[in-house]
Amino acid sequence: MAFYLGFGPVDTTIDELVKVAGSRWAIEECFQSAKTEVGLDQYQVRRYEAWYRHITLAMLAHAYLAVTAANSRSKRIGTALSASRWERSGVCWHT
Repeated sequence: MAFYLGFGPVDTTIDELVKVAGSRWAIEECFQSAKTEVGLDQYQVRRYEAWYRHITLAMLAHAYLAVTAANSRSKRIGTALSASRWERSGVCWHT
């Protein structure tokens, strides 16, 4: 059994809480993709400023690759990339 403990304004609806809890997985997948693809986890911390620059550059590179993949995918609509009927992940830029 899984549960969430949520904090928010008193008038927050259950639907809003479920939406926020469900968005966690998309964020987790984004960070995992950034770790494996652009080296988000490859820095040995020595100073905060250098760590902050590395994280910023890695996330910027990840965002650029995701946007580039989305743009190239939208241009190829109608052409089959594979015989599979399943859609590829929206955050993956590999062909």
